[in-house]
Amino acid sequence: MAPTTALTADQANVRLHELTVIDVRTRGEYASGHLPGAHNIPLDRLDAALPALKTAADRGDLLIVCASGARSAQACRRLADQGITAATLTGGTTAWTQLGHDTHRPAGTRTPWPMDRQVRLAAGSLVLTGLIAGQCWNTARWLSAGVAGGLVFSALTNTCGMAKILAKLPHNQPRATDLDDTLAALTGRPRGRKAGDAPVH
Repeated sequence: MAPTTALTADQANVRLHELTVIDVRTRGEYASGHLPGAHNIPLDRLDAALPALKTAADRGDLLIVCASGARSAQACRRLADQGITAATLTGGTTAWTQLGHDTHRPAGTRTPWPMDRQVRLAAGSLVLTGLIAGQCWNTARWLSAGVAGGLVFSALTNTCGMAKILAKLPHNQPRATDLDDTLAALTGRPRGRKAGDAPVH
């Protein structure tokens, strides 16, 4: 298993020019603002990107980034299991922006809500629906109770099942061409070619 390390936002900012930054948030979160030069590979697509990440790690240090540091730490553990060394950004993009460091946004991109805001909307809507429907059907109140229990479990375990579900919605998924371009950039292949393609002479 490869070692994992952590960098603070200030440490990462000093070394940014020498790091390959991988943002494991959803496409919507990435579009809302990311570290300069960061590549977007959502956490649920990490396994497909392992060969490209191995190639990138062989060329230099990887920095894995998410909103708070929880998903990036999880990604680093998965990479370590594959023998890929990577560092996580402590506090994620939240700490990065709080310290006033620069963020970039893709030009001309419609920005979906950040994941934490999507989770609050979904959870609040489900709780409200359960309470209103519970006026007519008592069993509907279990919906509100279930969501409340899920939020408590989420806080205690620092995981979020609802975020994992919402991340699979189309507006949070990278387009196939975006992911292909990202993997090509990480491996140094020309755009439009895939791993295993014959070299062009």
